[in-house]
Amino acid sequence: MSAITAEQALAVLREAELLCSPAQIATAFDQMAAAITAELEHRDPLALLVMNGAFIPAAQLLSRLSFPLQVGYLHATRYRSGVRGGDLDWIALPRPTVTNRVVLVIDDIFDEGDTLKAILTEVRQQDAAAVYSAVLVNKRHDRKAAGLTVDFVGLEVPDRYIFGCGMDYQEYWRNLPAIYAARD
Repeated sequence: MSAITAEQALAVLREAELLCSPAQIATAFDQMAAAITAELEHRDPLALLVMNGAFIPAAQLLSRLSFPLQVGYLHATRYRSGVRGGDLDWIALPRPTVTNRVVLVIDDIFDEGDTLKAILTEVRQQDAAAVYSAVLVNKRHDRKAAGLTVDFVGLEVPDRYIFGCGMDYQEYWRNLPAIYAARD
């Protein structure tokens, strides 16, 4: 259950700033798909979606890939409906098995990267043959997890609380076709 009501979520959207339009997002997905295709098209990859945030961006991205691949998921979070991260909570480990597979982990955002780093570490520990990462959004700041780089990035945004296109504001607005920044 969300900490806010639907009416409060509407108020947040009314005051929010549009950062990335649907057209900008579509262009970013097209560019990411071209780069992923160039790298993975002949490698029989397994795409792992990080639930819940990657559901919408992964659907958009995967629909642009015209080569054979398999799709699975995992669910790990540090937020549990809040706006600040805590300890990592594994809700579902990667499925199907990643052993000896080329894996593309798809997430919504590269903020500080603690969750993504833990996910990539887990996939590597399960003996994946190769591990790649893709995010729709990279948030620009200097608090990134040490030693973590993302292979495929769609958009860069300022260091603000953002929502839309898979990213939520207290469990609302993942469904928006654009990306917004909450009012500071």
